[in-house]
Amino acid sequence: MVRLQIKDIAQRQNVNRSQLQMKAGVTMPLLNRYWNNSTRSVNLEALGKIARTLGVNVRDLFADNEEK
Repeated sequence: MVRLQIKDIAQRQNVNRSQLQMKAGVTMPLLNRYWNNSTRSVNLEALGKIARTLGVNVRDLFADNEEK
């Protein structure tokens, strides 16, 4: 299972889900799956949009496997 840190990064930047969804241009159902870590696969194009919106690299969106 893929573990993403989108929620953590966004909250540190005081960006809520709605703001991120609108600015990144992704659908809310997709963002909700990523935000809540309820996905088994990811769309790299969508992750790129989210990463650019948050000002981070795509790899920064992925949690380290050792973090639980």
